Amino acid sequence: MAKTKVFVSFDYDHDETLKEFLIGQSKLKDSPFDLADWSIKEPQAGDWKEKARKRIKGVDVVAVICGLHTDTAMGVSAEVSIAQEEKKDYFLLAGYADKNNKRPKAAKDADKMYKWTWDNLKTLIGGGR
Repeated sequence: MAKTKVFVSFDYDHDETLKEFLIGQSKLKDSPFDLADWSIKEPQAGDWKEKARKRIKGVDVVAVICGLHTDTAMGVSAEVSIAQEEKKDYFLLAGYADKNNKRPKAAKDADKMYKWTWDNLKTLIGGGR
């Protein structure tokens, strides 16, 4: 069975380590998902949104890592908006277990933030929301 392709949206200024943790989990033997580093590492200028849109269109689901400053990360909100426009499934993942993780501004009120556990990841990425 083909693995689910996942785009990871995260706050580049504060949460790059969290993205690396998720990439590490994708390499586990029983992982049901593939992550490539599709992150856009350039300033928010020019056509970065179109590059993000193309990458988001090419995946099955968008994982949004929510950290302490995600509410001010304009790139994360833009990527969530693109996922919504493209009708891609996405989910919010709490980056820190015992901290006040912030939701991106573009998240809908009904969007739940899930605890970062292996079982949750397998369910969320497998479409079991």
